[in-house]
Amino acid sequence: MPPLTPLKRPQMSGRRLKIFPMSMVALVALLLLTWAPFAQAQTLSDPVPSMDNPRRILISLNFKDENAVNSLLYNVINIQKYYGQDNLEIAVLGWGQGVRMLLQDSVVKARIESQMQYDIQFIACGNTLSNLGINPDNLIDGVELVKAGLPEIVERELAGWSIIWP
Repeated sequence: MPPLTPLKRPQMSGRRLKIFPMSMVALVALLLLTWAPFAQAQTLSDPVPSMDNPRRILISLNFKDENAVNSLLYNVINIQKYYGQDNLEIAVLGWGQGVRMLLQDSVVKARIESQMQYDIQFIACGNTLSNLGINPDNLIDGVELVKAGLPEIVERELAGWSIIWP
């Protein structure tokens, strides 16, 4: 058997090495130029949100699916990041089955408590709690209680809040 010889790496010409990086630069430039129209910043409507005139957003929570609730909570944070904590009043109102996510034994309790530390308001519907036979003392500490959730949504909308129905 002949002795093994180490494999040699093929030699590339200097010209080929120079062409490859230039073609990559051209490709990246082309991608950036075609993508640029889609990457433009959004324009904020007047009045632009500020500490004195924040955007006011209420998000309806009427489901108890853990994945859907986690998605809603991620969206809350994304909205807050977009406008900035000082330029936004944001609230999540739990009614119907969604009120269960605002209870002490909720699977998302830690996330809700964390978000409350960033001035995100959580509100529970008293009528739902009553209809389900749940004592309001079972709510996560800091969750506010209103008598009726849907009228609260109506009143906030009439007061200028934007309502999101996921």
